[in-house]
Amino acid sequence: MGDQPEEVLRFLDAIQALEEITDDAACAKAITDVLQDWPNSHARLREIRQVRVQRMRDQGKTWQEIGDVLGIHFTRAQQISKGIRGSKRPKKSEEQVD
Repeated sequence: MGDQPEEVLRFLDAIQALEEITDDAACAKAITDVLQDWPNSHARLREIRQVRVQRMRDQGKTWQEIGDVLGIHFTRAQQISKGIRGSKRPKKSEEQVD
């Protein structure tokens, strides 16, 4: 964990701080608040990552180099640059309704 950027460590510390809230109701409420905003935050993180991957490519880095930096396969780096999600879950329109 020592090789992670400070921002990542702060994010993980924030999760730990939520877990350490001693009052069960306050802890559950705080986590609920975070999770309610998570779809927006998650989408924003994907957008930021896509832009940064595109910038690395524009700077002349190969897909293999970008994949190595991110710790992923180079084809996944290409997908990220195009905004292709890696989710294996079917889209809501593809899900069957019972």
